[in-house]
Amino acid sequence: MQTSSDEHAEALDAELWTYRDDSFLPHGLPTSEFAADQPILLLSDAENRNNADVRFLVDGVPPGAIEPYRRVVILFDGNDQEAVETAREWWRQVPREDHKTTFWQQGEDGRWEEKAPTE
Repeated sequence: MQTSSDEHAEALDAELWTYRDDSFLPHGLPTSEFAADQPILLLSDAENRNNADVRFLVDGVPPGAIEPYRRVVILFDGNDQEAVETAREWWRQVPREDHKTTFWQQGEDGRWEEKAPTE
């Protein structure tokens, strides 16, 4: 997961260690001894240190090159109009001939609904 700063990556790390025992996600920071072995690596740069095939982007981090990832997930606050417009612009830039894109939105009932699939 790529964040906008080392401080946010460290805050997420602390939260994931203490959130709930029954929802633990194995993860680490790029400074950890076994960073390359972590299934989830929290970092503030685009380097793929653990050879991940899925990349999560938060804090408005732009997607940049989406290769070699199988999937890129952009998480943003749907109540923040600037974040929504930025995500829409990134959506338009994805080369459709090489990638399938989907857009999901959380409904009033809390469930996620697919809004704009492409083939």
